Amino acid sequence: MTDTLLRPRRSVLYMPGANERALEKAKGIDADALILDLEDAVAPDAKVEARERVCAAARSGEYGHRELAIRVNGIGTQWHEDDLAAAAQAGPDAVLVPKVNSAEEVHALVTALERHGAPAHTQLWAMIETPIAILHAEQIATAHERLTVFVMGTNDLVNDSHALHVPGRAPLVPSLTWALLAVRAAGKVVLDGVFNDVKNAEGFAAEARQGREMGFDGKTLVHPSQVEPANAAFGPCEQDVEDARGLIAAFEEAQAQGQGVATFKGKMVESLHVRDAQRILAFHEALQQR
Repeated sequence: MTDTLLRPRRSVLYMPGANERALEKAKGIDADALILDLEDAVAPDAKVEARERVCAAARSGEYGHRELAIRVNGIGTQWHEDDLAAAAQAGPDAVLVPKVNSAEEVHALVTALERHGAPAHTQLWAMIETPIAILHAEQIATAHERLTVFVMGTNDLVNDSHALHVPGRAPLVPSLTWALLAVRAAGKVVLDGVFNDVKNAEGFAAEARQGREMGFDGKTLVHPSQVEPANAAFGPCEQDVEDARGLIAAFEEAQAQGQGVATFKGKMVESLHVRDAQRILAFHEALQQR
């Protein structure tokens, strides 16, 4: 689980599975992860062709450091079983399933992946995007160890809640917080939802900053222009790294003098602050090794 938690997922970009040019372009985009999409981005009459193209891309080994997930069509759709079988056999880093609503569905998905021969490294990712999924978030998060990453489907959640998309996302904050707490309690990874207005750079930056402040590990994206600001928002800057090292040093010096707490830049430092600083340094190292 440690490797899964530390793997950078600051920027997770959806790529339409039916668009061969987009899949080729993705090889040069500096996103931490790519979701090769067979669901919303693909028209019904293009689903089968897109499935073949996406699975070939996942098998190609041409995407460098980028983590690859295949988003299949949802449970109960006419494409789901064939998508799941093909994705399992392609062996990507992960298979992302939309609208996962219960622990029972998680177990069924894991069983299906194993039945179709998914290699051990292929994780299950789940989209949390319905009111019932929010209410069952803890049960879903703890259902199976193969389920490692949760993706907030904020567009569907707004729609199903009869809410509105507004700056600051006040209608969504309770649901986002509840899901995040459930995932953190399970010791797993959670990604913020998408920002739809691709031309509103200021709005995206504000929402990414909000997601980071709430505690999300990264953000799902709908356009390559959002990758760089997402990486900046969810990754430690040079000052963060320098402060983390300084805080740890100050605490270690205090301990050497028999003190249980320290002071760094005028603020009290306890062991919990050290753990946070260590996490920042570990994530920074993971980025350097990427």
